[in-house]
Amino acid sequence: MIAIVDYGVGNLFSLASSFAAIGAEARVTSSEADLKAADKIILPGVGAFGDAAEKLRASGLDSVIKEEATKGKPLMGICLGMQLLLEKSFEYGEHAGLGLIAGEIRPISDVIPADLKIPHIGWNALKFTKKASPLFKYINEGDHVYFVHSFYGANCDDSVIATSEYGAPLTAAVACGNVMGCQFHPEKSGNVGLNILRAFCEM
Repeated sequence: MIAIVDYGVGNLFSLASSFAAIGAEARVTSSEADLKAADKIILPGVGAFGDAAEKLRASGLDSVIKEEATKGKPLMGICLGMQLLLEKSFEYGEHAGLGLIAGEIRPISDVIPADLKIPHIGWNALKFTKKASPLFKYINEGDHVYFVHSFYGANCDDSVIATSEYGAPLTAAVACGNVMGCQFHPEKSGNVGLNILRAFCEM
């Protein structure tokens, strides 16, 4: 069973529907017992980093997620969920993340041309890094996925497994052992996204 963490932030219905579409058992849950019993964990998230981090801490599930990840359980963060995996964010202040992946979250306005719109919304191609990832075993470099974000993973080069170009190469996906994350939305990325979720299910 795959546990989709419900802590008050996230596109939970679309994620659950995507797993159902590939025949995987997934449960939207806020139960500590479910997270411990699950084979894998998905950490979703939309909105502001600080609010999401606070809700996750208030739920008490942050420590459970870290504990399970430390034991080797596959964990994938999606969009803001990916950002929460890193050490901290500079979105409207400075906020602590889960610290499961080295790096920080910074505004894309720091690195993209001033004439590009923020947030970055739309379909962009993935460029794989030299660090091959089993998460991408069913897709190809150049496949397009759907993004909605104003902040990106910075200073996390050792963990970056894919980037995407939006006036500058931005972190699209990260992985460090059993912990991984996608800045884009697999559940909104058609067959490419479903194939990424399928690969995650096989880990």
